[in-house]
Amino acid sequence: IAESPKVINVALNSGYKPIALLCERRHIDGDATDIIARCGNIPVYTGERELLATLTGYTLTRGVLCAMERPDAPTVATVCQNAQRVVVIEGVVDTTNIGAIFRSAAALNIDAVLLTRNSCDPLNRRAVRVSMGSVFLVPWTWIDDIKQLKELGFSTIAMALTEKSLPIDSPILTDIPKLAIIMGTEGEGLPQETIEQADYVARIPMSHNVDSLNVAAAAAVAFWELRRR
Repeated sequence: IAESPKVINVALNSGYKPIALLCERRHIDGDATDIIARCGNIPVYTGERELLATLTGYTLTRGVLCAMERPDAPTVATVCQNAQRVVVIEGVVDTTNIGAIFRSAAALNIDAVLLTRNSCDPLNRRAVRVSMGSVFLVPWTWIDDIKQLKELGFSTIAMALTEKSLPIDSPILTDIPKLAIIMGTEGEGLPQETIEQADYVARIPMSHNVDSLNVAAAAAVAFWELRRR
């Protein structure tokens, strides 16, 4: 489900196929006009703002929703082909965090996003909305074994607080040609097994005895600091 004209347009531009539209009656000749024209011969369901809020359980952003076909998930190898910087999201379940991570990934030139099966679905309506459609821009898929990345030539870096954690601005990390950045859950962070299997462990230096950042904020810092040089 893509919400708002801007996000719907991003999805359409990325090749997603619309199934049906739901919009406020007043937007048929307003914000939804161009969307309706682009979507061709598909059903358009409409009603007043209050009715649609009753049906959906929330007030529609800019009054437009579009149901779209979900494409088949590509393989990890396909998503990582020609990639130099990827992020692995392990066990992150908050829709807002997933959307924010995707938005930062798109803005900061991350080539692909890989998610473990216990993470939130990036095509969740709220995640799509928070990402401002970035989930349609950055290649992504599910990953069952992070060891696959090593087989594809990636070095892995776990973002975690340990005695062996390198500062994220260490030249050792920034000069790696193919790097997978592993981000953990909102509460407990990465499992110990994941940390031990990673080639490197890194931390973001912080002040005032703050020991951690929100995972979406930490991801943005990591993407910028570990970007391709």
